Amino acid sequence: MAAGRGAVLCPGAVRDPYEVLGVGRDATEAEVRAAFRRLGAEHHPDRRPGDADAAARFKELNAAYQTLSDPRRRAAWDRFGAKGVEAGFSATVDANLEGLFGDLLGRFGVRTGERGDLRRRLEIRFEEAVRGATRELTYEKTDLCTACRGDGAEPGSPVARCAACDGRGRVRFQQLPFPIAVERACSRCRGTGSLPARPCRSCSGSGLHTRAVTVEIEIPPGVESGSTRLVEGGGSRVRADRPAGDLEITIDVAPHPFFVRAGDDVRCAVPVTFACAALGGEIEIPTLEGKAKLRVPPATQPGTLLRLAGKGVPHRFRSGRGDQLVEVSVEIPTRLSERARALIEELGQELGEDVQPQQRTFLEKLRSWLG
Repeated sequence: MAAGRGAVLCPGAVRDPYEVLGVGRDATEAEVRAAFRRLGAEHHPDRRPGDADAAARFKELNAAYQTLSDPRRRAAWDRFGAKGVEAGFSATVDANLEGLFGDLLGRFGVRTGERGDLRRRLEIRFEEAVRGATRELTYEKTDLCTACRGDGAEPGSPVARCAACDGRGRVRFQQLPFPIAVERACSRCRGTGSLPARPCRSCSGSGLHTRAVTVEIEIPPGVESGSTRLVEGGGSRVRADRPAGDLEITIDVAPHPFFVRAGDDVRCAVPVTFACAALGGEIEIPTLEGKAKLRVPPATQPGTLLRLAGKGVPHRFRSGRGDQLVEVSVEIPTRLSERARALIEELGQELGEDVQPQQRTFLEKLRSWLG
């Protein structure tokens, strides 16, 4: 039973990852990934506010995906169950994957060894992270040779059957002390089953070459720095007869000259004059959509946060947006004319010994501290 369909979470118990994700034991890597994405989006805590069990369900889904998406951990679970993963049997399987059990697991759909996955970083502007965008990323990947189309032969030259494996691409042998015969990829033809009469000059017979490619990346609104985007098949090929790996892109959001993100809210500091803070007034401030007017209430203290509702970052899993928080920074004049100095002195005399709110709080704390 898949998580979120009446499943009971048992503290301390490790559930079958296949059952958690609702996939069969023969599920492909793509099916496992699709199941995790669907259930992860459905049970993400942000989409279920007030549900105390949402975090536990999401954590269980993530643990199941980590087990089934890693060929070594998956093989360990299939052979030993929860004890195999928890007690470190995955290390034992790791040691044997490329040896005795590696090819056996490969025949059952468990991919082992280097898969050609690539990781790249993409920097985007603060505004693009807020609104969403389509960006291009250019990077290098290893793919089929365009000259020989992956068969490793010089164009126009014949391709002969590999004598070492009789064209099967695999060789069978018996590895002691196990009384069973196993198969491995033929090292001579690299598992292709054929050898070119004349190797391709462009790729030296490998069937592969490295080239620059450009992909379009969809950036969803509200994405955070450090988030990742997966391009299936966007990685490299490690062999001409194998599919390409995946491309994982980590998003780096560049800092903004005015705004700092705090969850789905954005904050900025705006200087106001002493007169505006004391008497109140209207000031012009920057927002993510451009300039806007903000009313400053009378007697606004330095550090006060004024809120503009709905001017923040779009929520990822529900409608609406966060807010913009404007921190008031009161500016004290540094150069005074004689008249300005006289007016401030007159104001000070007018106020006399009146204690202001922040000063009153400070004096109360001071008296309490001194006893």
